[in-house]
Amino acid sequence: MQRMRKSMLVESRSSLIVFFATVLLLSLGSASAGDKDPLSPSPVRPGNLDYRTELFQGYLKVYTATHEFDDGGVPYHAHSSYTIYTTDGKVFKNVENHISRNDEIPEVVALPVGSYTVEARSERDGYVRVPVVIKAGQRTILDLDV
Repeated sequence: MQRMRKSMLVESRSSLIVFFATVLLLSLGSASAGDKDPLSPSPVRPGNLDYRTELFQGYLKVYTATHEFDDGGVPYHAHSSYTIYTTDGKVFKNVENHISRNDEIPEVVALPVGSYTVEARSERDGYVRVPVVIKAGQRTILDLDV
């Protein structure tokens, strides 16, 4: 009886070792690189990042005038939308600047490096046009009421 228990215990341990070894090998095999990108420091890259374009962009966060929204007695102040223009005056992007009406945090927008003009509404001066420069890897913060 004791020999039978010992045999079953050894068999269970062997099965567990084989199982974990298989899981380990499968997980290592799925992490191999599909292509050899010289800009990628390792064979596994975070999802959907293209380092060739990420290197030449910066970020913009604009604090615009807010709109009050009453959500059942709780007031929220969502930032108003704005427009980004290229240096030659063409619309580059319209930014909603909030996810929902009760979102009080301005949106961070990724932009190619360069110069732009932002047209937005400020609390103090109404609609204004402000030039901005986007630098690689940096976040530019534009607060219209400072």
